[in-house]
Amino acid sequence: MRRVDDLHVLTLTPLIAPRVLKEQFPLTEVAGNTVFEAREVIKRIVRRQDPRLLLDVGPCSIHDPAAAVEYAQKLYQAHRRFQDRLFIVMRVFMEKPRTTTGWRGFINDPHMNGEFNMEEGLRKARELLLQINNLGMPTAAEMLDPISPQYISDLVSMTAIGARTVESQPHRAMASGLSMPVGYKNSTDGNIQVAVNAFVSATTAHSFLGITQDGISCVVKTLGNPDGMIIMRGSRTGGVIRSNYDTVSLAQVEEKMQAAKLTPSIMIDCSHANSNYDHTQQETVWNTVLEEHLSRHESVVGMMIESNLNEGKQSGSPDLSQLRYGVSITDGCVGWETTENMLQNAYDAMATRMSEVSA
Repeated sequence: MRRVDDLHVLTLTPLIAPRVLKEQFPLTEVAGNTVFEAREVIKRIVRRQDPRLLLDVGPCSIHDPAAAVEYAQKLYQAHRRFQDRLFIVMRVFMEKPRTTTGWRGFINDPHMNGEFNMEEGLRKARELLLQINNLGMPTAAEMLDPISPQYISDLVSMTAIGARTVESQPHRAMASGLSMPVGYKNSTDGNIQVAVNAFVSATTAHSFLGITQDGISCVVKTLGNPDGMIIMRGSRTGGVIRSNYDTVSLAQVEEKMQAAKLTPSIMIDCSHANSNYDHTQQETVWNTVLEEHLSRHESVVGMMIESNLNEGKQSGSPDLSQLRYGVSITDGCVGWETTENMLQNAYDAMATRMSEVSA
């Protein structure tokens, strides 16, 4: 008989079960409290029951756990200092979607050398998330692979479905079962309706293929996830880059969410197309939102920036010793000094909104 199966498969490598990995890196009481309390706050913010501004701040992607922990320590101080007006979570994105090819993130290839040691990637990812949550710093991550949440989602307070996967049925089904609020990004071509459709889909019950905590294939049945927001990231089509954080765009998404019987809740991504893919322009977007949109659009509940210890970006290298410490290997990031200034500006700008709410 001629071979008809696995014609393009090189190997099949068994993977550690989620339960075993969690036994090796168990959720601590401190980390569990960090996650639980942060999720409750974020739920209230996206339901418009908490007037604080939700800020998703951190590296475009994680490649160096030591630098990530140092960054988390700095961000935690800001999280504490500004907590009466801002609620800050740290971007700990360890899965990266790609339009064609490229490094797919820390979980997929932790050594950036093409070995794709995903089991080690999952171990290191869980260990890092545990360290950060033990500091008291809540985390946010993009869920790209429908299997990986079983290994790390108990350490994530907020997640996102990316612009390249927001129209994917498996990702919408996955989002319906996640235990935290989800941000749905507009698609890369700027389509807002697909993000709204994804949110609506995820609020309903789904059944899909997944794995149990013991790593056994199973059918997952979900209740639906009611908590989320639309993330506006701009667009790039035919080589033309367009932002979508203007008043007209915000009014459009508010209208679409209301029509879908969703509470309008919007997070503005100050990076990507909204900053013309120039990390130095993130601060301009940030300040524009603070000065023009907070007073006009109560639906703007949050903002996102790509920030690192040091600004800019560099090319990745398998020889980690050749990399500049605290500098992104994917999208360019603002440095820590700029980040602190941006957070202070947000804190000051929120004084007016908070006083109006309490009046």
